[in-house]
Amino acid sequence: MSIRAVVWDVDDTLFDYTTADREGMRSYLTAEGLIDRYGTAEQALARWREVTDQQWARFSAGGITFEDQRRDRVRVFLEREMTEAEADDWLVRYHSHYEAAWTLFPDVLPVLDALAASHRHAVLSNSSIHVQDHKLRVLGVHDRFEAILCAAELGVSKPDAGAFLAACEALSLPPHQVAYVGDHPEIDGRGAADAGLLSVWIDRYGGTATVEPPVGRHRIATLAELPAILGSDTRFGAQSTFG
Repeated sequence: MSIRAVVWDVDDTLFDYTTADREGMRSYLTAEGLIDRYGTAEQALARWREVTDQQWARFSAGGITFEDQRRDRVRVFLEREMTEAEADDWLVRYHSHYEAAWTLFPDVLPVLDALAASHRHAVLSNSSIHVQDHKLRVLGVHDRFEAILCAAELGVSKPDAGAFLAACEALSLPPHQVAYVGDHPEIDGRGAADAGLLSVWIDRYGGTATVEPPVGRHRIATLAELPAILGSDTRFGAQSTFG
């Protein structure tokens, strides 16, 4: 049966999170006079991402709330005790630099335009509605999606099948009629495939070029390849460079 809808990851799939994260951190450290403390912006960013992964794991396990994991990221990163208000204030200052660097990948609008008439669209993200709703509005694509679902509100996060099935339910479609596009080979790629969706892993940076996708998962380097996988008659797209 044909694919009727596409559910999208956001960070490093639609939104260039890696670049925004790097440039936002560099700008923030410079403004706050903290470059010397971390050596370089790259070293600071590596530590920030390590802390983020640790705190997200705690949230995913049900140990803390979404807001508390964000505040604890700040406390661990800065290596000091902070009140909730102090941590929230730091996040506001940091996010002003981070948001200034937000941008879509250049292949996003062309593929959304190409698939607008043939497929329905939704978002499934391991974040919160507050974060991703705002982000998609700033990026100018919020109205492209029928539904925006996030782990903080769902109570389940990718790669759990329940997250993917919730997206299908929101669209009133069975999993085999839904494609999922995401950048992480396990969280997105394997998770979607195991849940019964058509899984499309976008490997933008080729950092895992030697990794073969398991059965049930497609691999692309650019969203220009997506319409061909969906079998969409859009006269747009290219054959996969991965074969």
